[in-house]
Amino acid sequence: MSEISPAALRGAVDLSSLRNRPAPSSAPVSAPDGEAALPLVFDVTDATFGQVLELSRRVPVVVDLWAEWCGPCKQLSPIIEKVVTELAGRVLLAKVDVDANPQLAQSFRAQSIPMVVGLVAGQPVPLFTGAVPEEQVRQVFGQLLELAAQHGVSGTVPVAAGEQDASAEPDEAPMPPLHAAAFAAIEAGDYAAAITAYEQALAENPRDEDARAGLGQVRLLHRTQGLDLGAVRAAAADAPQDVDAQFAVADMDIAGGHVGDAFGRLLDLFAAASADDRTRIRERLVELFGLIGEADPRVGQARQRLTSLLF
Repeated sequence: MSEISPAALRGAVDLSSLRNRPAPSSAPVSAPDGEAALPLVFDVTDATFGQVLELSRRVPVVVDLWAEWCGPCKQLSPIIEKVVTELAGRVLLAKVDVDANPQLAQSFRAQSIPMVVGLVAGQPVPLFTGAVPEEQVRQVFGQLLELAAQHGVSGTVPVAAGEQDASAEPDEAPMPPLHAAAFAAIEAGDYAAAITAYEQALAENPRDEDARAGLGQVRLLHRTQGLDLGAVRAAAADAPQDVDAQFAVADMDIAGGHVGDAFGRLLDLFAAASADDRTRIRERLVELFGLIGEADPRVGQARQRLTSLLF
């Protein structure tokens, strides 16, 4: 990633609609200056994000947009948390589940995840998208601290009890070799190689759910790589029965966290499709169901509608 410049604070995304919202009394980020320690890592919602914007006037905040079904998110999040913990209150980490908080995903224009954004004095600073190595995370966070200092945001918050020694906890078990190979390929932008590694891991162990989730995510990344959302939507609008055009929009919706929209589009397409196209659409729906996860209620609802259309 190139060096972050002060210009990054201007015109990135519009978060004005999220300011000045009344937040629940249980919000974890409301402690006044000097009165109480704050957690270094906390979850944030559409309703509580206004507090995070205000907090970023005292200390830079890193926003991690993730989802439970996202394999690379699960690989990246521990790295981000580790680096934030080591910075000991100079940076805070706000975690956003894009499935549960669609307005935040839309406000940040999250076309794919993991997506990591900085906040300095209430203004967003794009950092990186996708899984990146720990060294790059350290470098980018260092640049964020420099940029924040240039704008007068150089505070340090008290660290909540129990978090000071987090970096001394034993390291997690290393990733299986094929998972590590897939992760390295993702870092290099070689999604085809990552797909091959995950497919091999599943061939060796069909019950490897982490490999299955990673495979679904990297296939999605591969299909959406280089796509322009506006052009994709225009092509789909011009050809409403073109299966590939509708697939592309559904992929972009899934990557952006608009899961219900993607399922609805494909189910509507399935209802009007020929027998041959129905097979392709059903297979893509089943693949996306696996990507999102059977526990998600939107998958259950979509499966029910698909079954009714089949029979």
